[in-house]
Amino acid sequence: MALWVRYARGDAEGFGVLEGEAIAAHAGDLFAGATPTGERLALADIRLTAPLRPGAFIGLWNNFHEAAQKQGNAIPEFPLYFLKNPRCVIGPGEAIRPPAGYAGKVLYEGELGLVIGRTVSNADEATAEAAIFGLTCVNDVTALDLLTADASFPQWARAKGCDGFGPIGPAIATGLDWAALRVKVALNGRVRQDYPCADMILPPARIVSLISREMTLHPGDVIACGTSVGALPMRPGMEVAVTIEGIGTLANAYAPA
Repeated sequence: MALWVRYARGDAEGFGVLEGEAIAAHAGDLFAGATPTGERLALADIRLTAPLRPGAFIGLWNNFHEAAQKQGNAIPEFPLYFLKNPRCVIGPGEAIRPPAGYAGKVLYEGELGLVIGRTVSNADEATAEAAIFGLTCVNDVTALDLLTADASFPQWARAKGCDGFGPIGPAIATGLDWAALRVKVALNGRVRQDYPCADMILPPARIVSLISREMTLHPGDVIACGTSVGALPMRPGMEVAVTIEGIGTLANAYAPA
């Protein structure tokens, strides 16, 4: 198991493996031949950033049995997915802000993220599973009132793609058993979501396999597996923290516009 992170130190950026209170710096390509440089950096001397910048950022809707039952949704056989703006990604500690002029509800959704490590197209489930490099925490932020602002057209891309609406991190964990994980989300320290990843309707390998039938996935792409019950609006000044044991805690403040 390894915890891969990206960091900034002054104007320089880099990546490496988190080892306690230090980072073992690496060079090369995270997904194709990263090699240790021998340099170790203290966490106190750097700032963690989003662990990757995805080319495609895919999010699932209605992928947990408990939430589907509570909301009265049918069980899907194919991933019900949307695309988030990949430029909406921010890292741990960065502020989530509503778009200019928006005064409506902003929803957090703590989710498990799949990080693709190799190019995959029209893959069977075994190939798809092998293409998953690691797992990360995602907060799929939504401007809820924008989603339904036009009765004739649900605006998923607009509502979920605003600047800063894609916190990812703090690390990419390899070697974890996704089915043993739980997603916990706390607002100002009060747990609001706490659900098992094993409750997924479509498991990770099947998600990747089915999406790859229609969309070639590339190294660094991210798929957020959907959320379960307990997703609620945030108020300005709150800190939202998504925690998955083995990956870490992704904490971001919801700041006023």
